[in-house]
Amino acid sequence: MFGVALTAGIICAVIVMAYFFAIDQARASATATNGSLTAGQAPRPTLVKQLEALARPFTSRLPTTATVQVRQQLSRAGDPGGLTPAGFQAVRYSLAALMAIAGLGTGVLLPVPFPVVLVAPVTGIIAAIIGYFIPILWLEQRIAARRHQIQRSLAEATDLLTLVVESGMSLDEGLLSITERFHNALGDEIGKVLREIRLGRPRMSALEHMAETTGVPDLHHLVESIVQSDQMGVPIARLLRVQATEMRRRQRQTAQERAEEEREVILTAGSQLGAALLASLSGSAKLWSFKQLT
Repeated sequence: MFGVALTAGIICAVIVMAYFFAIDQARASATATNGSLTAGQAPRPTLVKQLEALARPFTSRLPTTATVQVRQQLSRAGDPGGLTPAGFQAVRYSLAALMAIAGLGTGVLLPVPFPVVLVAPVTGIIAAIIGYFIPILWLEQRIAARRHQIQRSLAEATDLLTLVVESGMSLDEGLLSITERFHNALGDEIGKVLREIRLGRPRMSALEHMAETTGVPDLHHLVESIVQSDQMGVPIARLLRVQATEMRRRQRQTAQERAEEEREVILTAGSQLGAALLASLSGSAKLWSFKQLT
């Protein structure tokens, strides 16, 4: 049975490689026919692009709402690897297929008192489901990590923006100084805003889109204040100073609450450990006394 599973896995791998090779040959021949193929000018497609082409019959049938939702999640994660919604779904399908093959092989090798014909498909299905949802978990982890980076850097970035604006420079120059100072998720998002502004998008619209995309409450409050200041004609430097002070206060409050929670957890664990040690010592003392009496 192991030989059968191994042979099936090799055949699947050969089929996939042959399909990718056929895609490359078809694309190369089509480009040569159009007369636009020159040496060193046609870049080789990446593995993700090849998987996207392979899974196009499935990804093309995705609902529009699902595609928009995936696009938003990828944007919140910082567009890892330049993935498109179709490419991300292709990665999910491909990983599910690989995990299914691995699950079938594992089901054949498992020493269980059940027929292999039943065990192998079950393990294959379970592994395929796990492989299908692993990219979603990875994407959620990246989103959470970027939000944490933005939240941690936002107060300092607001202080820097305040100093730049108070010195007489424009808001755009202040945003540019943030991208030069912060090489993290916050700097990336501000850089996107500046690029959109250069392409003709209104400044406040680009800032609002950034706040909505990142999903960080403090950043959303800051952008709302900047928009209101621009609409009401209030000096933005004073407002930024107030926002920075408020962010520092919330950060201290959050840190104090977290420290208090950790202190309670440590005290609870210490009391339980002390009670367990006391009970153990009491039991040992009683046992020693009993042996002395006997």
